[in-house]
Amino acid sequence: MRKFIFLSFTFLSFLVQAQQDSSKMAWFGDAKLGIFIHWGIYAVNGTSESWAFHNKQVPYDKYMQQINGFKAQNYDPQYWANLIKLSGARYAVITSKHHDGVALWNTKMNNLSIPKKSPAKRDVLTPFTQELKANGIKLGIYYSLIDWSHPNYPGFLKDSARYTVQTDTLRWNTFRKFYQGQIQELNTAYQPDLFWFDGDWEHSAAEWQAAKVRQMILDKNPKAIINGRLQGYGDYATPEQNFPISRPSTPYWELCLTSNDNWGFRFIDSNFKTPYEIISIFADCISNGGNLLLDIGPKADGTIPKEQVHILTELGKWNKKHEEAIFASIPGLPPQHFYGPSTMSKDSLTLYLFVSSTNSQQAVIRGLDNKILSAEVLGSNRYIPAKVVGKISWSHVPGLVYFTIPQELNDPYITVLKIKLDKPLKLYSGKGGFD
Repeated sequence: MRKFIFLSFTFLSFLVQAQQDSSKMAWFGDAKLGIFIHWGIYAVNGTSESWAFHNKQVPYDKYMQQINGFKAQNYDPQYWANLIKLSGARYAVITSKHHDGVALWNTKMNNLSIPKKSPAKRDVLTPFTQELKANGIKLGIYYSLIDWSHPNYPGFLKDSARYTVQTDTLRWNTFRKFYQGQIQELNTAYQPDLFWFDGDWEHSAAEWQAAKVRQMILDKNPKAIINGRLQGYGDYATPEQNFPISRPSTPYWELCLTSNDNWGFRFIDSNFKTPYEIISIFADCISNGGNLLLDIGPKADGTIPKEQVHILTELGKWNKKHEEAIFASIPGLPPQHFYGPSTMSKDSLTLYLFVSSTNSQQAVIRGLDNKILSAEVLGSNRYIPAKVVGKISWSHVPGLVYFTIPQELNDPYITVLKIKLDKPLKLYSGKGGFD
C-alpha cells in the first residue's frame, strides 16, 4: 500500500471500461464489503510494511531480518475465515507479496518466501484460500508489482535505484519474466476471483506490459476481476483511505481503508476506529454505489488484534440486522433529497434511510414524488408514520416527509428506516412554489 493518502480520481479515465464484463462484475457490485489482510514479516517488529527500509527509517538488512521471527505459531486460517464471514464480508483480499518481495506461498520463481526463509517453514497462503472457499467467500489476491528486494528490479531506496529501464532493458526483461511468472503461479494455484495489484505507479503500462498481464490472467481465469492499479487495465476504481466527496462516475469502485492508522500490525498504533465510525463510512460507501475494503493487520504469530476482532464482530451484528438494505442494493437518494446515506432495492420500490444514532431521531425526505405504502425500522416490524409538511393540494410540488423514530427502536450505531413506495422512485427537483 502507498504510505501517503491517495484519493485522486484522475486515474479513473484510463480504467478499461470497454473490457468490463457486467456479468462477472455482478458479484462485486452486490458484495459491498470485503476484508483486506496485510500480513508479512513487517509484523515481527511492527515496522511500516516495506516502506520502512525504502524510506530509510530502518536499514534494509535489519528490516529483512524480521523474517527470522516470523513463526505464525498461532495462525488459524479457519478462525480467520470464520471471523470474516461473521463480519458479513462477501470477499477477502490477502497480501500474497508486498513491496519487500517476501512471498507467503511457496513460489518457484525465487527463494524469498515464508516457506523457505522463515521459521514458520510452511506456505501460509494456501490454507487460508481454502478456508475462504469453504465458507463461500470470494478470494482476492493482493500482489505488489514492485519488488524492492529483487536484484533485477530498478527501484530500491527512495533516493537511489539499481538502474533505469531505459539503460538496461535486459535486466528489466528479466524482472518482468519473474513477476509475470509469480502472477501465473497465483492464477494457476488459486484461481482468485479478484487480483488486487499495487505499485503500478513506478512504471508505465507499456513497461509493465499491463495489457499482456491482464490477458494472461483472463486466458486461464476468465471470470477474474482486476482492481484499478494496473495502469489502466483494471475493472474498477480503488481510492485509498479518504472517502470521495462526489459519487464516483465509474460503475464499480471500492474504498480501501485501515481499521487504525496502518495497514500491517504495529505495536505503536492504537488509534483504532470505532465500530460507529466504520459503520458510518461503510454506509456512505454503499450509498454512493461502492464497496468498503476494510483492512486488518494480524500479528506475526497469526493472531488478530482484539480491537480488530471487536470491530469485525460489531460490524457483523449490524450487517446481519440490516442486510436487506446493504447487500445487492443500489444507491439511494441524492444528497439534496436526504441528508445522509441511503440505498434502494433494485426494483426501486423500497428505500432505506440510514439515520445516525448520534443525530436527531427525525429523518426528512425532500422532493419525494411517491406515495408511501409503509415505513418501519428495519429489524423491528414496527410501523413508523410519515408526516407530510408543505404539500399544497393545487400544486404538483411534493412536500417534505418527516419520520420520527422512537428512542427504543434506535440502533446503537445507525438505524435503518425501510420505506415501501407505490411505484419506482420518482423525485422532484424543481424550484418549489408555483414551479
